[in-house]
Amino acid sequence: MSQTERRPASTSLFRLKPINTAVEETGLKRVLGAGNLVALGVGAIIGAGLFSLTGIAASENAGPAVVLSYLIAAVACGFAGLCYSELASMIPAAGSAYSFAYVSLGEFVAWIIGWDLVLEYAVGAATVSVSWSRYVVSLLADWGVALPERLTASPFETVRLASGAEAAGIANLPAVFAIVAITMLLIRGVSDSAKVNAVIVAIKLTVIAAVIGFGLPYVHTTNYHPFIPPNDGTFGHFGFSGVMRAAGTIFFAYIGFDAVSTTAQEARNPARDMPIGIIGSLLVCVTVYMAFSLVLTGMVNYHDMLGDAAPVATAIDHTPFGWLKTAVKLGIICGFTSVMLVLLLGQSRVFYAMASDGLLPSFFARTHARFRTPWLSNLFFMIVTGVLAAFLPISELGHMTSIGTLLAFTIVCIGVLVLRRTQPHRERRFRIPGGATVPLLGVLSCLTVMASLDSLTWVRLVVWLLIGFAIYFGYSRSRSVLAPR
Repeated sequence: MSQTERRPASTSLFRLKPINTAVEETGLKRVLGAGNLVALGVGAIIGAGLFSLTGIAASENAGPAVVLSYLIAAVACGFAGLCYSELASMIPAAGSAYSFAYVSLGEFVAWIIGWDLVLEYAVGAATVSVSWSRYVVSLLADWGVALPERLTASPFETVRLASGAEAAGIANLPAVFAIVAITMLLIRGVSDSAKVNAVIVAIKLTVIAAVIGFGLPYVHTTNYHPFIPPNDGTFGHFGFSGVMRAAGTIFFAYIGFDAVSTTAQEARNPARDMPIGIIGSLLVCVTVYMAFSLVLTGMVNYHDMLGDAAPVATAIDHTPFGWLKTAVKLGIICGFTSVMLVLLLGQSRVFYAMASDGLLPSFFARTHARFRTPWLSNLFFMIVTGVLAAFLPISELGHMTSIGTLLAFTIVCIGVLVLRRTQPHRERRFRIPGGATVPLLGVLSCLTVMASLDSLTWVRLVVWLLIGFAIYFGYSRSRSVLAPR
């Protein structure tokens, strides 16, 4: 097949990338098995959404009913996860939803979702790094080491100094350190990164089991009343609307399976292993989220979690187990590290795929001569994500990324429906049963959760997309590999 046949030139905004081109070999190494993919998914899914945003969503939106928010988000996520699995088995290409959209809905839609994923992963990793920083500060304080308060918080946050005075933060330097260290590991290679991830995922799951097991005796049922606090007159502030708002806020916690799909071109047998990695990690994590959030809100009243980015550390402080406090904080730090690793991994692969298609400067598609990783993409996002982590508070970061995740899921569900009509006979190693029911429910549930998010979050998304449109029409459209020459 010639290059012209594989990459037909077109001036259409919706020109399609042939599937054969999308899955052709690249300079990336195929070293990941099904177990690696499940571990990557668990590593990315269980993180800030559980250890940090649980407290924020409970205190600001849902109260103890945050467990229902996780269930609602899981249902929407489950529909999307099935759609991801079908497309990943059919189109095992780097880039996740971006690549799926390119072959099903066309270049312009692919650009929208690719640009959206850039924001999703950057803000997601920054959010987790802020929580990582909080737990590191808490652990070091237990050991008698006090970091300069103003260098562990953003300029939009107020900290209490050792003298007792209050002052605005300067920059969250521990969060920046985490981003830089993980980026260096990713540049060394996906195989080494996957091994490190597997170890810290095991530590993280052990910590969760310890918190649930040792925390159950300290659950006070009075903290569950009222289970759904009455709405205070504002949409999203408790009541059922608060449960839905919380579901939207914590939805980004489930983007782990999206990150798994970005590594398709590094999987040994992607058609078989990608669905296992996506669905397997999702089932494990949904169960863990619901059990953990129920115990956490039983140990600590949701009012006491307001503005607390480290609610698990607060909960453990209610127990007499001194050794558990240290072990839990250390384990959570390790767990956050795995989340950042997978998010930054997925982010660089999306950028790599977009650059390979000519939509971004070609140097972002260059792989390291020795490690065969897209190292320039890694370095670029180290800077971008580091800046976000240093200067923005966690509550703002969490809201920014949720809507991007939901938009990606919606487009993937639509892509399944389109490809079933346009390419019905193409091999699908995994096919969702029930015809169009699951993809349609995926679209409906994701749009419903999106509608519950606040107007400022929508404004941020629109502004980000407008910036993306300017780049696409000013640069990417004419430089695409599918553009006429």
